[in-house]
Amino acid sequence: MQDAELLELVHDLESDRVERKASLSKQDRVPQAICEAICAFANDMPGHALPGVVFVGVHDDGTCANIQVTDELLLTLSQMRDNGNILPLPSMVVQKRTLDGCDLAVLIVTPSLFPPVRFKGRVWIRVGPRRAIASQDEERRLNEKRRSADLPFDLCPVRSATIEELDLGLFQSTYLPAEQSPDILAQNDRSVEHQLVSVRFLTPHPESRPTVLALLVAGRRTRDFLPCAYVQFLRCAGTELGDYVTDHKEIDGPLPDLIRRMEEVLEAHVSVPAGFQSGPTHVGRPDYPMEALRQLARNAILHRSYENTNAPVLIYWFEDRIEIHSPGGLFGRVTKENFGQPGSKDYRNPNLAAAMRTLGFVQRFGMGIQIAKRHLQANGNPPPEFQFAEGHVCVIVRRRP
Repeated sequence: MQDAELLELVHDLESDRVERKASLSKQDRVPQAICEAICAFANDMPGHALPGVVFVGVHDDGTCANIQVTDELLLTLSQMRDNGNILPLPSMVVQKRTLDGCDLAVLIVTPSLFPPVRFKGRVWIRVGPRRAIASQDEERRLNEKRRSADLPFDLCPVRSATIEELDLGLFQSTYLPAEQSPDILAQNDRSVEHQLVSVRFLTPHPESRPTVLALLVAGRRTRDFLPCAYVQFLRCAGTELGDYVTDHKEIDGPLPDLIRRMEEVLEAHVSVPAGFQSGPTHVGRPDYPMEALRQLARNAILHRSYENTNAPVLIYWFEDRIEIHSPGGLFGRVTKENFGQPGSKDYRNPNLAAAMRTLGFVQRFGMGIQIAKRHLQANGNPPPEFQFAEGHVCVIVRRRP
Protein backbone atom coordinates (compact mmCIF):
# COMPACT_ATOMS: atom_id res chain seq x y z
CA MET A 1 0.00 0.00 0.00
CA GLN A 2 1.25 3.50 -0.86
CA ASP A 3 1.95 6.13 1.79
CA ALA A 4 -0.89 8.35 0.56
CA GLU A 5 -3.46 5.56 0.99
CA LEU A 6 -2.14 4.67 4.46
CA LEU A 7 -2.15 8.31 5.55
CA GLU A 8 -5.74 8.68 4.41
CA LEU A 9 -6.73 5.62 6.48
CA VAL A 10 -4.89 6.95 9.56
CA HIS A 11 -7.09 10.05 9.57
CA ASP A 12 -10.36 8.39 8.50
CA LEU A 13 -11.89 7.92 11.96
CA GLU A 14 -15.04 6.25 10.60
CA SER A 15 -13.33 3.62 8.46
CA ASP A 16 -13.98 -0.05 9.28
CA ARG A 17 -10.64 -0.98 7.68
CA VAL A 18 -8.51 0.57 10.42
CA GLU A 19 -7.42 -0.37 13.95
CA ARG A 20 -5.26 2.11 15.90
CA LYS A 21 -3.10 1.45 18.96
CA ALA A 22 -0.82 4.00 20.57
CA SER A 23 1.78 1.47 21.76
CA LEU A 24 2.37 -2.00 23.14
CA SER A 25 3.34 -2.46 26.76
CA LYS A 26 6.00 -4.99 27.74
CA GLN A 27 3.28 -7.11 29.34
CA ASP A 28 1.27 -6.99 26.10
CA ARG A 29 3.27 -9.74 24.36
CA VAL A 30 0.30 -11.03 22.35
CA PRO A 31 -2.11 -8.08 22.26
CA GLN A 32 -5.65 -9.39 22.35
CA ALA A 33 -7.17 -6.41 20.52
CA ILE A 34 -4.70 -6.60 17.64
CA CYS A 35 -5.25 -10.35 17.21
CA GLU A 36 -9.00 -9.79 17.14
CA ALA A 37 -8.51 -7.05 14.53
CA ILE A 38 -6.35 -9.34 12.35
CA CYS A 39 -9.08 -11.97 12.52
CA ALA A 40 -11.79 -9.42 11.65
CA PHE A 41 -9.88 -7.95 8.70
CA ALA A 42 -9.14 -11.45 7.37
CA ASN A 43 -12.87 -12.28 7.50
CA ASP A 44 -13.77 -9.05 5.61
CA MET A 45 -17.43 -9.27 6.59
CA PRO A 46 -18.31 -5.97 4.83
CA GLY A 47 -16.96 -7.40 1.58
CA HIS A 48 -14.51 -4.62 0.75
CA ALA A 49 -12.05 -7.06 -0.84
CA LEU A 50 -9.38 -4.62 0.37
CA PRO A 51 -6.74 -4.97 3.08
CA GLY A 52 -7.38 -3.93 6.66
CA VAL A 53 -4.65 -2.07 8.50
CA VAL A 54 -3.49 -2.02 12.13
CA PHE A 55 -1.45 1.08 13.01
CA VAL A 56 0.72 0.96 16.13
CA GLY A 57 2.00 4.40 17.10
CA VAL A 58 -1.12 6.49 16.59
CA HIS A 59 -3.91 7.54 18.98
CA ASP A 60 -7.60 6.85 18.41
CA ASP A 61 -8.04 10.39 17.11
CA GLY A 62 -5.36 9.86 14.44
CA THR A 63 -2.64 11.90 16.12
CA CYS A 64 0.94 10.61 16.37
CA ALA A 65 1.94 8.84 19.59
CA ASN A 66 5.67 9.42 18.91
CA ILE A 67 6.84 5.89 19.76
CA GLN A 68 10.09 4.21 18.81
CA VAL A 69 9.40 1.46 16.26
CA THR A 70 11.94 -1.19 17.23
CA ASP A 71 12.82 -4.53 15.67
CA GLU A 72 11.37 -6.16 18.79
CA LEU A 73 8.01 -4.49 18.19
CA LEU A 74 7.95 -5.57 14.53
CA LEU A 75 8.89 -9.13 15.54
CA THR A 76 6.11 -9.24 18.16
CA LEU A 77 3.55 -8.19 15.55
CA SER A 78 4.80 -10.58 12.85
CA GLN A 79 4.79 -13.55 15.24
CA MET A 80 1.02 -13.23 15.67
CA ARG A 81 0.65 -15.00 12.33
CA ASP A 82 2.48 -18.15 13.37
CA ASN A 83 1.63 -18.66 17.04
CA GLY A 84 -1.37 -20.82 16.14
CA ASN A 85 -4.02 -18.64 17.81
CA ILE A 86 -5.41 -17.32 14.50
CA LEU A 87 -6.61 -20.07 12.16
CA PRO A 88 -6.49 -20.57 9.27
CA LEU A 89 -3.25 -18.65 8.95
CA PRO A 90 -3.87 -15.03 7.91
CA SER A 91 -2.01 -13.35 5.06
CA MET A 92 -0.35 -10.23 6.50
CA VAL A 93 2.66 -7.94 6.18
CA VAL A 94 4.38 -6.01 8.99
CA GLN A 95 6.40 -2.90 8.12
CA LYS A 96 7.89 0.22 9.64
CA ARG A 97 6.51 3.27 7.82
CA THR A 98 6.97 7.00 8.33
CA LEU A 99 3.81 8.91 7.48
CA ASP A 100 3.78 12.70 7.64
CA GLY A 101 6.81 12.60 9.96
CA CYS A 102 5.31 9.98 12.31
CA ASP A 103 7.02 6.59 12.74
CA LEU A 104 4.49 3.74 12.77
CA ALA A 105 4.41 -0.03 12.84
CA VAL A 106 1.95 -0.98 10.11
CA LEU A 107 0.29 -4.39 9.93
CA ILE A 108 -1.57 -4.98 6.65
CA VAL A 109 -4.04 -7.90 6.56
CA THR A 110 -5.36 -9.32 3.28
CA PRO A 111 -8.93 -10.73 3.23
CA SER A 112 -8.86 -14.51 3.53
CA LEU A 113 -9.99 -16.78 0.73
CA PHE A 114 -11.05 -19.33 3.35
CA PRO A 115 -13.26 -17.66 5.97
CA PRO A 116 -14.31 -17.89 8.70
CA VAL A 117 -11.00 -17.09 10.39
CA ARG A 118 -10.95 -17.59 14.17
CA PHE A 119 -8.90 -16.17 17.01
CA LYS A 120 -8.85 -18.67 19.89
CA GLY A 121 -12.01 -20.32 18.58
CA ARG A 122 -14.05 -17.14 18.05
CA VAL A 123 -14.95 -15.56 14.72
CA TRP A 124 -14.31 -11.80 14.87
CA ILE A 125 -15.73 -9.33 12.33
CA ARG A 126 -15.93 -5.57 11.82
CA VAL A 127 -19.23 -3.85 12.57
CA GLY A 128 -18.53 -0.29 11.53
CA PRO A 129 -15.40 0.97 13.31
CA ARG A 130 -15.61 -1.63 16.10
CA ARG A 131 -14.92 -5.34 16.47
CA ALA A 132 -17.57 -7.91 17.33
CA ILE A 133 -18.04 -11.68 17.58
CA ALA A 134 -19.92 -13.02 14.56
CA SER A 135 -23.46 -14.22 15.05
CA GLN A 136 -24.54 -17.61 13.77
CA ASP A 137 -26.05 -16.02 10.66
CA GLU A 138 -22.92 -13.94 10.01
CA GLU A 139 -20.76 -17.03 10.37
CA ARG A 140 -22.97 -18.82 7.85
CA ARG A 141 -22.49 -15.95 5.40
CA LEU A 142 -18.73 -16.17 5.84
CA ASN A 143 -18.89 -19.89 5.05
CA GLU A 144 -20.67 -19.07 1.80
CA LYS A 145 -18.02 -16.52 0.81
CA ARG A 146 -15.36 -19.15 0.17
CA ARG A 147 -14.10 -19.14 -3.39
CA SER A 148 -14.24 -22.76 -4.45
CA ALA A 149 -12.14 -22.19 -7.57
CA ASP A 150 -9.18 -21.19 -5.41
CA LEU A 151 -9.47 -23.88 -2.76
CA PRO A 152 -6.34 -25.77 -1.71
CA PHE A 153 -6.64 -29.52 -2.13
CA ASP A 154 -7.34 -30.13 1.57
CA LEU A 155 -10.58 -28.11 1.27
CA CYS A 156 -11.80 -29.71 -1.96
CA PRO A 157 -15.03 -31.68 -1.63
CA VAL A 158 -14.88 -35.45 -2.08
CA ARG A 159 -17.95 -35.91 -4.22
CA SER A 160 -18.15 -39.67 -3.80
CA ALA A 161 -18.32 -39.36 0.01
CA THR A 162 -21.23 -38.46 2.29
CA ILE A 163 -21.51 -37.29 5.88
CA GLU A 164 -21.95 -40.95 6.91
CA GLU A 165 -18.27 -41.47 6.09
CA LEU A 166 -17.29 -39.25 9.04
CA ASP A 167 -16.89 -40.39 12.63
CA LEU A 168 -19.20 -37.80 14.18
CA GLY A 169 -18.48 -39.08 17.68
CA LEU A 170 -14.78 -38.40 17.21
CA PHE A 171 -15.57 -35.01 15.68
CA GLN A 172 -17.83 -33.87 18.53
CA SER A 173 -15.83 -35.35 21.41
CA THR A 174 -12.27 -34.60 20.26
CA TYR A 175 -12.01 -32.06 17.46
CA LEU A 176 -14.86 -29.62 18.06
CA PRO A 177 -14.08 -28.87 21.75
CA ALA A 178 -10.45 -28.17 20.78
CA GLU A 179 -11.38 -25.98 17.82
CA GLN A 180 -14.15 -23.78 19.19
CA SER A 181 -14.52 -21.82 22.41
CA PRO A 182 -16.88 -23.12 25.14
CA ASP A 183 -19.42 -20.31 24.72
CA ILE A 184 -19.77 -21.12 21.02
CA LEU A 185 -20.30 -24.81 21.83
CA ALA A 186 -22.96 -23.80 24.34
CA GLN A 187 -25.16 -22.66 21.47
CA ASN A 188 -27.03 -25.94 21.23
CA ASP A 189 -29.19 -24.80 18.32
CA ARG A 190 -26.35 -25.49 15.90
CA SER A 191 -26.82 -28.68 13.93
CA VAL A 192 -24.01 -31.15 13.33
CA GLU A 193 -24.04 -30.15 9.66
CA HIS A 194 -23.59 -26.49 10.60
CA GLN A 195 -20.74 -27.40 12.94
CA LEU A 196 -19.03 -29.42 10.20
CA VAL A 197 -19.39 -26.55 7.71
CA SER A 198 -18.01 -24.04 10.21
CA VAL A 199 -14.72 -25.96 10.55
CA ARG A 200 -14.42 -26.73 6.81
CA PHE A 201 -15.26 -30.40 7.13
CA LEU A 202 -18.38 -30.11 4.98
CA THR A 203 -19.16 -27.96 1.96
CA PRO A 204 -22.16 -25.63 2.42
CA HIS A 205 -25.67 -26.64 1.40
CA PRO A 206 -26.96 -27.76 -1.09
CA GLU A 207 -23.96 -29.90 -2.07
CA SER A 208 -22.93 -30.89 1.49
CA ARG A 209 -19.96 -33.13 0.75
CA PRO A 210 -17.09 -33.96 3.14
CA THR A 211 -13.82 -32.24 2.32
CA VAL A 212 -10.42 -33.90 2.04
CA LEU A 213 -9.65 -32.32 5.42
CA ALA A 214 -12.67 -34.00 7.02
CA LEU A 215 -11.73 -37.45 5.73
CA LEU A 216 -8.13 -37.03 6.91
CA VAL A 217 -9.10 -35.88 10.40
CA ALA A 218 -12.29 -37.83 11.10
CA GLY A 219 -12.87 -40.30 8.27
CA ARG A 220 -14.13 -43.79 9.09
CA ARG A 221 -12.46 -45.32 6.01
CA THR A 222 -10.12 -42.61 4.81
CA ARG A 223 -8.15 -44.84 2.45
CA ASP A 224 -11.29 -45.71 0.49
CA PHE A 225 -11.20 -42.11 -0.78
CA LEU A 226 -7.55 -41.14 -0.26
CA PRO A 227 -5.53 -44.32 -0.82
CA CYS A 228 -2.27 -42.56 0.06
CA ALA A 229 -3.38 -41.50 3.57
CA TYR A 230 -1.30 -43.90 5.64
CA VAL A 231 2.20 -44.47 6.99
CA GLN A 232 4.27 -47.51 6.03
CA PHE A 233 6.85 -48.54 8.62
CA LEU A 234 9.67 -50.98 7.84
CA ARG A 235 12.44 -52.13 10.21
CA CYS A 236 15.43 -53.86 8.63
CA ALA A 237 18.15 -55.88 10.38
CA GLY A 238 20.86 -54.20 8.33
CA THR A 239 21.66 -51.05 6.41
CA GLU A 240 19.89 -51.74 3.09
CA LEU A 241 16.31 -52.33 2.00
CA GLY A 242 17.20 -55.82 0.79
CA ASP A 243 18.17 -56.91 4.32
CA TYR A 244 15.96 -59.05 6.54
CA VAL A 245 12.75 -57.29 7.64
CA THR A 246 12.11 -57.55 11.38
CA ASP A 247 8.94 -55.42 11.54
CA HIS A 248 6.46 -54.06 9.01
CA LYS A 249 3.30 -52.07 9.65
CA GLU A 250 0.76 -50.05 7.71
CA ILE A 251 -0.66 -47.34 9.97
CA ASP A 252 -3.86 -45.56 8.99
CA GLY A 253 -7.08 -44.20 10.44
CA PRO A 254 -8.32 -40.71 11.36
CA LEU A 255 -5.54 -38.25 12.09
CA PRO A 256 -5.54 -38.48 15.93
CA ASP A 257 -5.37 -42.28 15.81
CA LEU A 258 -2.83 -42.38 12.98
CA ILE A 259 -0.38 -40.07 14.75
CA ARG A 260 -0.82 -41.82 18.11
CA ARG A 261 -0.22 -45.28 16.62
CA MET A 262 2.71 -44.10 14.50
CA GLU A 263 4.44 -42.59 17.53
CA GLU A 264 3.80 -45.71 19.59
CA VAL A 265 5.59 -47.74 16.90
CA LEU A 266 8.52 -45.33 16.80
CA GLU A 267 8.85 -45.28 20.58
CA ALA A 268 8.77 -49.09 20.74
CA HIS A 269 11.81 -49.23 18.44
CA VAL A 270 13.89 -46.61 20.25
CA SER A 271 16.65 -48.32 22.23
CA VAL A 272 17.68 -46.93 25.62
CA PRO A 273 20.78 -48.71 26.97
CA ALA A 274 21.15 -49.34 30.69
CA GLY A 275 24.56 -49.01 32.31
CA PHE A 276 26.09 -49.52 35.72
CA GLN A 277 28.05 -47.19 37.94
CA SER A 278 29.29 -47.74 41.49
CA GLY A 279 25.73 -47.75 42.70
CA PRO A 280 22.25 -48.29 41.31
CA THR A 281 21.52 -48.84 37.65
CA HIS A 282 21.43 -45.68 35.56
CA VAL A 283 19.75 -45.23 32.18
CA GLY A 284 21.82 -44.06 29.21
CA ARG A 285 20.78 -41.83 26.35
CA PRO A 286 18.58 -43.38 23.63
CA ASP A 287 19.91 -44.11 20.17
CA TYR A 288 17.38 -41.56 18.85
CA PRO A 289 15.61 -38.79 20.79
CA MET A 290 11.87 -39.43 20.55
CA GLU A 291 10.94 -35.76 20.34
CA ALA A 292 13.06 -35.33 17.20
CA LEU A 293 11.42 -38.34 15.53
CA ARG A 294 8.01 -37.07 16.58
CA GLN A 295 8.56 -33.66 14.98
CA LEU A 296 10.00 -35.02 11.73
CA ALA A 297 7.30 -37.68 11.30
CA ARG A 298 4.50 -35.18 11.95
CA ASN A 299 6.11 -32.81 9.44
CA ALA A 300 6.00 -35.58 6.83
CA ILE A 301 2.26 -36.08 7.39
CA LEU A 302 1.54 -32.36 7.36
CA HIS A 303 3.57 -31.24 4.34
CA ARG A 304 3.13 -34.23 2.05
CA SER A 305 0.99 -34.15 -1.10
CA TYR A 306 -2.33 -35.98 -0.88
CA GLU A 307 -3.23 -35.17 -4.47
CA ASN A 308 -2.58 -37.38 -7.52
CA THR A 309 -0.54 -39.98 -5.63
CA ASN A 310 -1.07 -43.33 -3.95
CA ALA A 311 2.27 -43.22 -2.11
CA PRO A 312 2.23 -43.29 1.71
CA VAL A 313 4.65 -41.63 4.07
CA LEU A 314 7.53 -44.14 4.32
CA ILE A 315 9.56 -44.70 7.47
CA TYR A 316 12.55 -47.01 6.97
CA TRP A 317 14.40 -47.94 10.17
CA PHE A 318 17.87 -49.37 9.50
CA GLU A 319 20.59 -50.36 11.95
CA ASP A 320 22.51 -47.11 11.44
CA ARG A 321 19.82 -44.60 10.44
CA ILE A 322 16.15 -43.77 9.99
CA GLU A 323 14.77 -42.46 6.68
CA ILE A 324 11.43 -40.63 6.51
CA HIS A 325 10.10 -40.13 2.97
CA SER A 326 7.29 -37.62 2.35
CA PRO A 327 5.51 -37.65 -1.05
CA GLY A 328 5.50 -34.30 -2.81
CA GLY A 329 8.47 -32.02 -3.35
CA LEU A 330 9.14 -28.59 -1.88
CA PHE A 331 6.16 -26.26 -2.05
CA GLY A 332 5.62 -22.57 -2.71
CA ARG A 333 8.36 -20.23 -1.56
CA VAL A 334 10.34 -22.97 0.19
CA THR A 335 13.57 -23.81 -1.65
CA LYS A 336 16.58 -26.06 -1.05
CA GLU A 337 18.51 -23.00 0.09
CA ASN A 338 16.03 -21.71 2.70
CA PHE A 339 14.51 -25.02 3.78
CA GLY A 340 14.15 -25.29 7.55
CA GLN A 341 15.14 -21.69 8.23
CA PRO A 342 12.89 -19.54 10.47
CA GLY A 343 10.57 -17.43 8.36
CA SER A 344 10.85 -19.67 5.28
CA LYS A 345 7.47 -21.36 5.46
CA ASP A 346 4.72 -22.30 3.07
CA TYR A 347 1.86 -24.75 3.35
CA ARG A 348 0.63 -27.19 0.75
CA ASN A 349 -2.14 -28.17 3.19
CA PRO A 350 -2.91 -24.98 5.17
CA ASN A 351 -6.15 -26.28 6.67
CA LEU A 352 -4.59 -29.58 7.71
CA ALA A 353 -1.90 -27.48 9.40
CA ALA A 354 -4.61 -25.62 11.30
CA ALA A 355 -6.28 -28.91 12.29
CA MET A 356 -3.01 -30.37 13.58
CA ARG A 357 -2.45 -27.19 15.60
CA THR A 358 -5.99 -27.47 16.98
CA LEU A 359 -5.40 -31.08 18.03
CA GLY A 360 -2.12 -30.21 19.72
CA PHE A 361 0.19 -31.92 17.22
CA VAL A 362 1.79 -28.58 16.26
CA GLN A 363 2.85 -26.15 18.99
CA ARG A 364 4.22 -23.41 16.74
CA PHE A 365 4.19 -23.27 12.97
CA GLY A 366 7.51 -23.56 11.19
CA MET A 367 9.51 -24.73 14.22
CA GLY A 368 9.39 -28.54 13.87
CA ILE A 369 12.76 -28.90 12.15
CA GLN A 370 14.46 -26.51 14.57
CA ILE A 371 13.07 -28.48 17.53
CA ALA A 372 14.25 -31.75 15.98
CA LYS A 373 17.75 -30.35 15.42
CA ARG A 374 18.02 -29.20 19.04
CA HIS A 375 16.98 -32.59 20.42
CA LEU A 376 19.33 -34.47 18.11
CA GLN A 377 22.25 -32.27 19.12
CA ALA A 378 21.45 -32.60 22.83
CA ASN A 379 21.30 -36.39 22.48
CA GLY A 380 24.61 -36.62 20.62
CA ASN A 381 23.17 -37.50 17.19
CA PRO A 382 24.43 -35.91 13.97
CA PRO A 383 22.18 -33.21 12.48
CA PRO A 384 19.39 -34.42 10.16
CA GLU A 385 20.18 -34.71 6.47
CA PHE A 386 17.63 -33.64 3.86
CA GLN A 387 17.34 -34.89 0.31
CA PHE A 388 15.05 -33.19 -2.21
CA ALA A 389 13.58 -34.56 -5.41
CA GLU A 390 10.78 -33.38 -7.66
CA GLY A 391 8.34 -35.88 -6.20
CA HIS A 392 9.41 -36.29 -2.57
CA VAL A 393 11.45 -35.06 0.37
CA CYS A 394 13.54 -37.42 2.51
CA VAL A 395 15.06 -36.74 5.93
CA ILE A 396 17.80 -39.04 7.26
CA VAL A 397 18.48 -39.29 10.98
CA ARG A 398 21.73 -40.99 11.93
CA ARG A 399 22.00 -43.16 15.02
CA ARG A 400 23.88 -41.72 17.98
CA PRO A 401 27.49 -43.03 17.96
